[in-house]
Amino acid sequence: MITSEKTKNLLSELYRPGIFAGFALLIAGCGNSGPKTEETIEARTPVTVTSPEFKAISETIEFPAVSEFLRKNTIRSAIAGTVEDVTVTPGEVVEKGRHLFTVKTLEATALQKAYKGDTSLVFKGLISINSSEDGVVSSLLHQKGDFVQEGDELAILADQNSIVFKLEVPFESRRYIEQSRTCSLRLPDSTIIKGNISGRLPEMNALSQTVTYFVKPSGGGRLPQNLLAMALVNKTSRTDAQVLPRAAILGNETQTEFWVMKVLNDSLAIRVDIKKGIENKKEVEVTDPHFLPEDKILLTGNYGLPDTASIIIKK
Repeated sequence: MITSEKTKNLLSELYRPGIFAGFALLIAGCGNSGPKTEETIEARTPVTVTSPEFKAISETIEFPAVSEFLRKNTIRSAIAGTVEDVTVTPGEVVEKGRHLFTVKTLEATALQKAYKGDTSLVFKGLISINSSEDGVVSSLLHQKGDFVQEGDELAILADQNSIVFKLEVPFESRRYIEQSRTCSLRLPDSTIIKGNISGRLPEMNALSQTVTYFVKPSGGGRLPQNLLAMALVNKTSRTDAQVLPRAAILGNETQTEFWVMKVLNDSLAIRVDIKKGIENKKEVEVTDPHFLPEDKILLTGNYGLPDTASIIIKK
């Protein structure tokens, strides 16, 4: 290959040790603008927090209950005859002395048929049957035109003030009823009304081995018979307890150890073992250790967190 003299001189200059090294460094510098640094981003779990409250807490036990009218007034026919008039309907509230039925005697009916063509004779023979007590018409057993015998039931009036809830309590749980004497009644629509335990039957149910108590409701309006409810009876209570929401309490699979995650410096959560006391569906009493009112305990985001976990508190 033929190379000009000028080209040879240029190549010899480039291959001189000093110039070649500088040229290599220049190329290397063009390919690397500077040293690379790696930034480590620490993962932080978003959480919400709560603080312990110091207040009353109670644990309740539930028993099934059903409503029943203790007093019912049966309206009966005073004579044998035909029902001529009915002035009430089922569910209607009536007062004492209210006219309910009119019954025509058998004699009046027979004479009216015998002298049907004689307009000068008037055979009434009508007997008015009135309510002897205030009440609600729970059953209407006869209608206009029905034939009734003397003493037949015409209607049943329930005394609204006599309504109670029959409470079936296992024999081994009767002590909770005896020590409380009051309870709350949770109706099917989740309404809660107060009740007073007014008495019990002197015999047990042989099949279920339960004792029947009567609970007198206070409030709730006009309640129907056979209404199913749950009676909530205090099992135990404390007036000044250290209380946390149930969501803040964590436990192992066997439910033998319990703990909470406590916040340190608003960015770190540490595990604190606790002992539980009274608990209900919403809250748990913590008997040990004793927290300060300003302590922050994880409420959400706490499940599965290890000890000394990095967190970020959501506002």
